[in-house]
Amino acid sequence: MREHCGVIGVFSLEGCNVVPMIISGLEALQHRGQESWGIAVPNRKPLKRLGIVSQVTEGEYKALLKMNANVGIGHVRYSTTAKSTLRNAHPLKIGGSEGFCIAHNGTLDREYLLRNLTESGLSPPPNMTDTELMGLGLHQNLKAGLGWAEGLRALNPHLNGSFSIVILTSKGELIAARDEKGFRPLCLGWQEETSSYIVASESCALDRLGAELIRDVQPGELLKISKDGVEEYRFAEAERHAHCPFEFTYFAHPSSYIEGVNVYYARKRMGHILAEKYPIDGDVVIPVPDSARPAALGYSEHSGIPFEEGLMKDRYRRKGSWRSFIEPEKREEVVLNITPIKKAIEGKRVILIDDSIVRGTSSKIIVKSKLKAAKEVSLLLTFPPIIYPCYAGIDFPTQEELLAYKVCKGKCSLKEINELVGKEVGVKTLGYNDVEGLSEGIGIPVDELCLSCTTGDYGCFKYKPKFRTREEMKG
Repeated sequence: MREHCGVIGVFSLEGCNVVPMIISGLEALQHRGQESWGIAVPNRKPLKRLGIVSQVTEGEYKALLKMNANVGIGHVRYSTTAKSTLRNAHPLKIGGSEGFCIAHNGTLDREYLLRNLTESGLSPPPNMTDTELMGLGLHQNLKAGLGWAEGLRALNPHLNGSFSIVILTSKGELIAARDEKGFRPLCLGWQEETSSYIVASESCALDRLGAELIRDVQPGELLKISKDGVEEYRFAEAERHAHCPFEFTYFAHPSSYIEGVNVYYARKRMGHILAEKYPIDGDVVIPVPDSARPAALGYSEHSGIPFEEGLMKDRYRRKGSWRSFIEPEKREEVVLNITPIKKAIEGKRVILIDDSIVRGTSSKIIVKSKLKAAKEVSLLLTFPPIIYPCYAGIDFPTQEELLAYKVCKGKCSLKEINELVGKEVGVKTLGYNDVEGLSEGIGIPVDELCLSCTTGDYGCFKYKPKFRTREEMKG
């Protein structure tokens, strides 16, 4: 199973009911997962639902408001290979009444975890997810008398991959932890009105709740939040971090701050960089909605070529606001719901800005169908060519489905990739960003980013993951 999700945890020192805050926070994180959501509070079974938070019925909402608790956790989920079932939705209950509830953003090598847990004397079912296996290992360490930080420290050598987690303990404490490489984001905030500490995947959830961003949860750090406040622990150290640049170019909300970097301005800077790298003659700069809009504005600013909203998402249909990348089975349907503004593109030389090309499905539809009235189309990407699978939580886990790999087999220069992919997509000129431009735009050094999907260097993992086909993963 591969997931890219959002997590939130809230603890009110004044005993205020945090359930409405969790629901609102999950709505703010909805862009990170749209297949299921759930919350957990003490002394109750986790409440989980398929779909998005805003689809909750009036009766369910009233039931949620009756879940009065001063602490709780929540999760929005996006799966790429496992079915969207309530069983797979988070938070997950681990260890019965004396156990805990856990919600996870990231991906761990479940086969590696399963093997090590089996060697330690446990017999977990073979169909357990990576999150369940992680929880089982933690629970075993807690039963052996270890504390939370010590238990995670002992388990960490067997956690190959990414995790940002929130845990609700049986004692009503809130635990938050982030892997030592910092693949996925996690931040800590404070809401003065209810004297609440909030942990969330992104600071946009804090903004929704009127909370102040205190700081990022550091890679390799565990926080324990209780009536005594926040306790900080280190469970792991790393020589280098491996922050996911896809958070900055696509996944994260533009208003969010990650590692002290504002996502909107990072994307805008990448537009400036693309304008320097690819000074194309054009009549209009158009973004692929919605994540590429800041980069298109940046390109327009730097080049002096007018910016236009030439493509609009249908926000009035149920799926109008869904994101094409994170709805794997219906990607084409989502892109087909994009409507061209004919007057903005007709007869013009269009410079189209997008965040990336993964499988190429969306790009081909947009160029051949949505921009057919244009005189010519050039396409520029803020993210470098994606040639290798991701094993840290992004939905391109198999190499054979990656367009850049299919056209060059990973042996081409950037110039050659631009030409081959451009021909495949059907544009006059295509230009990818490079890793140096990506790093400069984000504002984080190259050696602090995870670039395995574009370089094939998996040195940021404990060991190199095994390439698998999607059929093998489903099996």
